[in-house]
Amino acid sequence: MSRTPGYKKALEEIESIVEEIENENVDVDILTGKVKRATYLINMCRKKLRATDDEVRKILEEFDGEAENTEGPE
Repeated sequence: MSRTPGYKKALEEIESIVEEIENENVDVDILTGKVKRATYLINMCRKKLRATDDEVRKILEEFDGEAENTEGPE
């Protein structure tokens, strides 16, 4: 499995880890590794969401600025 999956794959892996832990299907000897991996994936997803949010806001601000410039005088 890739160490840095895409957002969708990361979510799927997080859900899988959570399900394993909730169902007590994780051996105590590997529990720490699973929790570390889930933490890594959650942080990766947060960064991706923040970057996407910033980019969308930037695009919308540019769009709003262009729309204001194309409107005629009132």
